[in-house]
Amino acid sequence: MQIRALDIPEVKLITPRIFRDARGFFSETFNTRALAEAGIEGAFVQDNHALSARKGVVRGLHFQAPPHAQAKLVRVTKGAIYDVAVDIRQGSPRFGRHVAAVLSAENWDQMWVPAGFAHGYCTLEPDTEVIYKVTDYYSPQSERAIMWNDPALGIPWPVPPDEVQVSAKDTGNPPLAALPTMFSYRA
Repeated sequence: MQIRALDIPEVKLITPRIFRDARGFFSETFNTRALAEAGIEGAFVQDNHALSARKGVVRGLHFQAPPHAQAKLVRVTKGAIYDVAVDIRQGSPRFGRHVAAVLSAENWDQMWVPAGFAHGYCTLEPDTEVIYKVTDYYSPQSERAIMWNDPALGIPWPVPPDEVQVSAKDTGNPPLAALPTMFSYRA
């Protein structure tokens, strides 16, 4: 398992080894010890699985507020996504910055998104399936989001705006500037 920090070092790109032969493949996609050695710790309590039927579906930018903040380990089992994490920790030298990576069934990459980051993605292929582990249970009272296309974030979504599909719920999210302090940066 290869683990490397992205431009925001708390967010990691994880590439599990995959062994292919005529029968198919085998891969160890999760290993607590390997993740802990890379500074990724937290007990996962729930797995989520999402299917997006069309290319250009944007889900996000979501997070849960404390005391039910979630870290996520995101992977794609079919199709591909442009996966984004936005630093929303007040006082962080990278506050409001984002990192992104293409995760796909082909490249087998995963992204570790710590608590204190808003997360979202855009599907790059139809019938894309995303599976992600989280470190706290879903809490409707703690569910929050920021505007997926907030100009201040400058996220270069890979689909033209008129081709993006967003849920009604995600069309009214506030910009980052309107977000109250929920997470604080600790050096």
